[in-house]
Amino acid sequence: MPDAPAALQQAQCHEVMTAGPSRPRLLVVEDEALVAMLIEDVLADAGFEVVGPFGQAAKALNSLADETVDAAILDVNLGGGERSYSVANELSERGVPYIFLTGYGRAGIDPRYADVPVLQKPFEPQTLRRLVNRLLA
Repeated sequence: MPDAPAALQQAQCHEVMTAGPSRPRLLVVEDEALVAMLIEDVLADAGFEVVGPFGQAAKALNSLADETVDAAILDVNLGGGERSYSVANELSERGVPYIFLTGYGRAGIDPRYADVPVLQKPFEPQTLRRLVNRLLA
């Protein structure tokens, strides 16, 4: 029978090793269900934790009241003519990096956000992963 202190120390060591560092958390704002599922899958496969996805800016902003995120992916044009700029502004205030996702390219984005990376739909999963990794570097 192993002595209790050695068994306890071994269990604690195993717990620390399996706990590992926390995964980066990414907010996803996307109103198209299939695109949102693709983004979720790509991010989860790359080791990220997804917050959302949210199809409306107000819901994303509400989540930010309770959640901490490391970066975000924002579809520019949400349903009903809504834009995700209010979420972008909140993230900027918090110093959280983000990328815009759009089917219209950079030309469809307000010039105030000229320095924000843009990923055009349709996109390749590896391109999304590469952009997210750059955001977090």
